[in-house]
Amino acid sequence: MSQFTVSGEFQARDGLQTFTRSIDAVNENVAREHVLSQFGAEHNLNRSQIEIGEVVAE
Repeated sequence: MSQFTVSGEFQARDGLQTFTRSIDAVNENVAREHVLSQFGAEHNLNRSQIEIGEVVAE
């Protein structure tokens, strides 16, 4: 598995809030899906409320 850094922004109460997460994943698409799933569960967001800007392999 590779380490990926996923960054972007999501819709919070006060407007858009930026985030950066480090994820262990097989590839870039799996890293994106994992972040979308995590933010949906933690912040009760739909996928359309989360915008992933960049995924970088480390």
